[in-house]
Amino acid sequence: MNNNQLLKGTLQTIILRLLQENDKLYGYEITQKVKELSDGDFHLAEGSLYPALYKLEAEGYLETSSEIVDGRVRKYYSLSTDGESKAIASTQEATNFNEKLQLVLNLKPKIS
Repeated sequence: MNNNQLLKGTLQTIILRLLQENDKLYGYEITQKVKELSDGDFHLAEGSLYPALYKLEAEGYLETSSEIVDGRVRKYYSLSTDGESKAIASTQEATNFNEKLQLVLNLKPKIS
């Protein structure tokens, strides 16, 4: 299993957390921030990013706005009030999961 497969299970949490730290981002910016923060190890494909963004928007966690940049419409995403709460809860859940995973992965052999 590569990093990108593991990333899929935490994609919504990553998006929410990035938007919590940044007022608003557009899709390409999200992919670049993930790449930058992971030292190039994580690559978000458009085929997984945009469905996650649309789902979060449909669930009321994201709000969108559009701006014209260089003659093209750019869609920005930001957290709604519910999205802010969801970001906090999702980040805490991910942190707790990672702590438990570390416990499991760092097992010491039993001495018989």
